[in-house]
Amino acid sequence: MANVTFKNNPVTLVGDEVKVGEKAPAFTVLANDLSEVSLDDYKGNVKLISVVPSLDTGVCDAQTRKFNEEADKLDNVKVLTVSMDLPFAQKRWCGANGIENVDTLSDHRDAYFGEAFGVLIKEMRLLTRAVFVVNSEDEVVYAEYVPEATDHPNYEAALQAAQEAK
Repeated sequence: MANVTFKNNPVTLVGDEVKVGEKAPAFTVLANDLSEVSLDDYKGNVKLISVVPSLDTGVCDAQTRKFNEEADKLDNVKVLTVSMDLPFAQKRWCGANGIENVDTLSDHRDAYFGEAFGVLIKEMRLLTRAVFVVNSEDEVVYAEYVPEATDHPNYEAALQAAQEAK
């Protein structure tokens, strides 16, 4: 399991660590309109999955903005941001910040995504910061569990993996 800290304090991640070469785990989350969304809804596309604790924090805001800006430059890549924020809060945040190129998805209802991808912080019921790239065949081609959840991910490596994925 990935070793992660939150504000320099060790945390426990629930679920199994996802590794490059594995099939991406199935998941169901909620879209901003409360409809269910699953991995199958993005079948045939490369997926860059950006995982953040909450959109209402500085690093999460910056991370989502960065991937939103880069999304237009990525062919056949869907950019997803998953957090525990309520769908209503995600919709409000996207509208207030002009986020149009990223699908924000909520794992608040049952933490299914968090457990499936091994990113659920047991002590806080938040998701840790991570980035995954899943190819069009639903194989994981990039996985980064950011060691300190309040730090930025490696944007360049994730974007390169998304550009190279088929």
